[in-house]
Amino acid sequence: MSGTLNKVMLIGHLGDEVKMHYFEGGGCIGRFPIATNETYTNKQTGERVTNTDWHNVVVRNKAAEICEKYLSKGDKVYVEGRLKNRQWQGEDGNTRYSTEVQVQDFTFLTTKKESMANNQSTGQPNSGNTPAQKANPKPTQPAPVKEPEPEDDLPF
Repeated sequence: MSGTLNKVMLIGHLGDEVKMHYFEGGGCIGRFPIATNETYTNKQTGERVTNTDWHNVVVRNKAAEICEKYLSKGDKVYVEGRLKNRQWQGEDGNTRYSTEVQVQDFTFLTTKKESMANNQSTGQPNSGNTPAQKANPKPTQPAPVKEPEPEDDLPF
């Protein structure tokens, strides 16, 4: 295979608010960290262990403005994009390196406000059936009328 692929898909929680930076030409970028977790059971101790990885995410222009408007710390989001490595000189003269996810597509999965509202509403997970839905069921449709089938003279 002569081609290459640089693709990243993450589902995680925002670790901070979206930080915006606007440019003179009218463009902008938004930056925020996403935390992803890996959980497993240690076979020797039986203890549940959770490892968290942090990812630096960058969104551009209209997508950045949408993220700034609707996302906040703790929200769950799906992002898809490509990895980009950067390097620069720090104030101390040392070379610094960073790996970022340059977002090409994203989907908001849950907001922190929604999660808190669901947990406070009865202390139970939301089953999707509200009291209004239970009290007012859908009106039933009349059964479709079938035409009588013609009788066959076949012996089987």
